[in-house]
Amino acid sequence: MHVPFSLVDELDRVLKSAAAAAGFDAAAFSPEVRVADAQHGDYQANGVLGYAKSRKQNPRALAEKLVAALPAEFTQSTRVTIAGPGFINFTLAPGSLLAWLRTYATAEQLAAGAAADHAGQTWVVDYSSPNTAKQMHVGHLRSAVIGEAICRLLAFTGARVIRDNHLGDWGTQFGKLIYGYKRWADPAALAADPIEELERLYKLGHHATPEGSPELEEAKRELVKLQSGDPENVALWKKFSEVSLGAFQQIYDRLGIHFDHHLGESFYNDKVERVYGELTDIGLAENSDGALVVFHDEHPRFSRNAERPNPFMVRKADGASGYASTDLATALYRTEHFQADGIVIVTDFRQSDHFEQLFLTVKKWFAAKGYRLPQLHHVTFGAVTGEDGKALKTRDGGTIKLKALLDEAVERAFAIVSEKNPELPEDERRAIAEAVGVGAVQYADLSQNRSSNYVFSWEKMLSLEGNTAPYLLYAVARIHSIFRKAGATPGEPATESAATEPETPTEIALARKLLKFPDAVRLATETLRPHFLSLYLFELAGDYSTFNNADRVLVDDPVIRARRLLLCSRTLLILETGLRLLGLRPLTRM
Repeated sequence: MHVPFSLVDELDRVLKSAAAAAGFDAAAFSPEVRVADAQHGDYQANGVLGYAKSRKQNPRALAEKLVAALPAEFTQSTRVTIAGPGFINFTLAPGSLLAWLRTYATAEQLAAGAAADHAGQTWVVDYSSPNTAKQMHVGHLRSAVIGEAICRLLAFTGARVIRDNHLGDWGTQFGKLIYGYKRWADPAALAADPIEELERLYKLGHHATPEGSPELEEAKRELVKLQSGDPENVALWKKFSEVSLGAFQQIYDRLGIHFDHHLGESFYNDKVERVYGELTDIGLAENSDGALVVFHDEHPRFSRNAERPNPFMVRKADGASGYASTDLATALYRTEHFQADGIVIVTDFRQSDHFEQLFLTVKKWFAAKGYRLPQLHHVTFGAVTGEDGKALKTRDGGTIKLKALLDEAVERAFAIVSEKNPELPEDERRAIAEAVGVGAVQYADLSQNRSSNYVFSWEKMLSLEGNTAPYLLYAVARIHSIFRKAGATPGEPATESAATEPETPTEIALARKLLKFPDAVRLATETLRPHFLSLYLFELAGDYSTFNNADRVLVDDPVIRARRLLLCSRTLLILETGLRLLGLRPLTRM
């Protein structure tokens, strides 16, 4: 028996077939299947209303005609009702719920079911992207966490994902850093905390080279030497990059992030001349006061006739490249070298204008040259603020370092774990605290709509109540404890073989929620908004809690026990799978 992973896809297929049998114009009819409110059923099809309106027919009568054309085997396993002017509601029978739960019993089976959405596609995801020789701070958190979740969702739905950390590793700041390094470097400090020392040296170099000073001219000469390939300065630049990547990786390891490439701005330094030449040859770029720029006259903000013209600066008047130059070269490289079908760039909302102009330019450029155009997505996010609504800062007004933020989260989690489980060995409490503390920071971000600012609250994010990482991780640990008490292993066929269809209202409600997992994954992936998956997991944990409170699992009756352990097992599977997709590490004890 074939059990489809996505019931939305299956209903879409069945309804299109029935529409053709009922004499609809199959090419013009779209079923518009979506997840329904629970009181109406599992799914709802709304497409009859628009179809009837376009043909000036009675939508209810057409809905009845469509339902009458559904195959008998379908209506035997799914209750179909018509509501209002022609909404069609579908409620799965308990036997269909059990069949799905038996079919998708492992993480591999879930992934195989989800893989159809992006099978055969290659997606490049550009995220995190800190500047080298500087410490990562709280402002780098959202790009890293959101970008990693998007990578995992795309990979789960079948894509080949290439993770690219587009480092800020080139530019004028390196002249000042080299100037400072050659004068004030402290070998002991470099050995103990190299990136802290590089930040100190840059600040010294910056303050020692004010505008118009001979010292600034000296720093500029250091930069020219670097750009010209001077061995000493290139060796220093490479050293800065290596120690920076080492420091970044310590944070990435804690967040569960790995990159396939660290192709920073420097990588594209020798690739911008092709961009200048091609944009000029096709007449897209033009000279404006010595600079090479692109105007998008069809756009109200980027037109030459706008109130404040804001052209896309492809090359500066002094001949230097900038963000636009390297970003255009990057788009071409990812399309040609990686054969990308989709490109996702994750940055904060303040860069929206830049990427809107970048994508407009790429689309015109690629069309003129006949290049294949991948999907282009700029994933933006709001700011992290304190409870006063202002940017999150240290007590003395400085920027919070990301390492310090994670350390504090883990220490706070350790205090909570130690209070609740003082009998556990310290190393186990430390391991739990690392997963809970880091997970709490990640999830506080991912549970928010990324377009919004969000308020950073230690009390809320570490709470065992509400839509938090500790609440979900604790739900997972509770289910593991049930299996320990039962002397059984989650997902073990022998434990579940006697299970029958769900019967009680809470069993049925939980089973119905479990079947919505594919819809949550698809919505989060298609919109590139992980919070849709977070919300689903929170609701699933709530439905499980209701079931667990109403229906005792470890009863004597072997059939009921097997049925309820099956529901526990699948809840555990989907909670753990979903949490891993968000980058969190589930726990068996907490």
